[in-house]
Amino acid sequence: MTGTDLKQEETRRVESRRVSFGLGLGVKLLFLAAVNALAVFGLPRMIEEKAWLFAAFTVVATLSLDWIYLSSKGATLPLKYLIPGTILLLVFQVWPVLSTAYIAFTNYGTGNVFTFDQALDKILEDSTFPQDDDPRLDAKPLAIVDGELIGEIALYLVDEAGVEFLGTADGLEELAVEDVVLDGDRVVGVGDYEVLGLAQVSDLQEEYSSLEIPAGENKLIKLTRGVSGASLVSPTLEYDSDTGTLTDLTTGVVYEQVEGTFTAPSGEEIAPGWRAIIGFDNFTKVLTNESIRGPFVRVFIWTFVFAIGSVFFTFIVGLGLAITLNQPEMKGQRVYRSLLIIPYALPSFLSALIWAGLLNQEFGVINEFLNLDIPWLRDQWMAKVSVLLVNTWLGFPYMFLISTGALQAIPDNLKEAAAIDGATSRQAFRQVTLPLLLVSLAPLLIASFAFNFNNFNTIFLLNKGGPPIAGAQTPAGHTDILISYTYRLAFESGRGADFGLAAGIGILIFMIVATISAISFKRTAVFEEINQ
Repeated sequence: MTGTDLKQEETRRVESRRVSFGLGLGVKLLFLAAVNALAVFGLPRMIEEKAWLFAAFTVVATLSLDWIYLSSKGATLPLKYLIPGTILLLVFQVWPVLSTAYIAFTNYGTGNVFTFDQALDKILEDSTFPQDDDPRLDAKPLAIVDGELIGEIALYLVDEAGVEFLGTADGLEELAVEDVVLDGDRVVGVGDYEVLGLAQVSDLQEEYSSLEIPAGENKLIKLTRGVSGASLVSPTLEYDSDTGTLTDLTTGVVYEQVEGTFTAPSGEEIAPGWRAIIGFDNFTKVLTNESIRGPFVRVFIWTFVFAIGSVFFTFIVGLGLAITLNQPEMKGQRVYRSLLIIPYALPSFLSALIWAGLLNQEFGVINEFLNLDIPWLRDQWMAKVSVLLVNTWLGFPYMFLISTGALQAIPDNLKEAAAIDGATSRQAFRQVTLPLLLVSLAPLLIASFAFNFNNFNTIFLLNKGGPPIAGAQTPAGHTDILISYTYRLAFESGRGADFGLAAGIGILIFMIVATISAISFKRTAVFEEINQ
């Protein structure tokens, strides 16, 4: 290659690097522009909702990304790979866990979804309504208009005697004739205020509906018929900010704050409540509330039976098929293996729904084909058998695959040595093959136990945890496991959602699975000694 060719080649490389750099810089700037635009779009909403933690995290994360990706220092290179993953980890893993743990110590649920300020505003609003002898007034919406800008709002009011008033948030003012601006017989303004049209009012519906005009003697005037009619209303509750109590003005009963609800000495509560910390009540409720404890214990025991039984049966079936098809002289191995993994290839939720139809007592194919009338999913014992059978069908291909791989990884010379020593095939399997299999499979069996401990899909889609437990005051079924029972208790209890209790039981499930897994891993570590 001549000197000219070398120079041209070098020029092409420099140009190529310049193009690549320009393209990379453009992509980076577009990415940062999108991130910053999203942050700018979301921050006002976070501030409006007083989500200070989210707002602070958004600012820090955005500024960190800007600094890292715009910096030319080589020290920031590792951060370009670590920071995005860390942010996603915090958002999608750490935050949900912390949020669940927090909710477990609150009364968050139906009736307690608001913040304190939101709940108080709602209570006071609902307690303010017209009495039978309170007068009604005709109304027109007013506002100070400057071009296209709409400022302070007010109401033009006319009582039943024809007296005209201007109502603002500061109070009620009787109008003189000269204060009212007319266009013929039509009122078009009051002083500096102008009467608004329907198009203008439509954008201010919330402001007008929340407008309260003081009218003396603990009375207010509020719109009660769109924007064309108002009424004199009387609040029946009064909040004392010094003591944090509500007083019923008609009866004199004082309501104090008790675990997120205004409660009278008699136990009567005012709805709605608000989110409040209640300590360990959600956890102790499982042990002390009989309507929850009784079904919980039965569901707890069945959860272990279901998880252990599922692992045992899927492992036995999968291992048996793996051993059967691991014979080198067998013909059609690939075909058989392909057929056996079909249940694993199909979506589990679809298979569960199909099995629910097959096991239907009246119309199911199984009963019709065998000319039987077996309540597969309605009898408590048959339902448990059916759930285990269906889960075995769904799970054995996985065990078959991992067992096949583990069997093929065992050296043949170990089996030959066992045969030379006089071991029978059963002894060789028990003392050589099985221990070596467990070295590889024990962690996977533990993972399978953890999965089936929370196998919501199969239970819920097959028969929704039924049949129901007779006499249970909470929605619990004979085949419910803890996770499905938690779901039903939170969302199908007839008392509304109880996210706090659901989160509490979710924490208990996590602690149980984590403890069992830790102990199991420690116990199965002895299998590692076989390879040493």
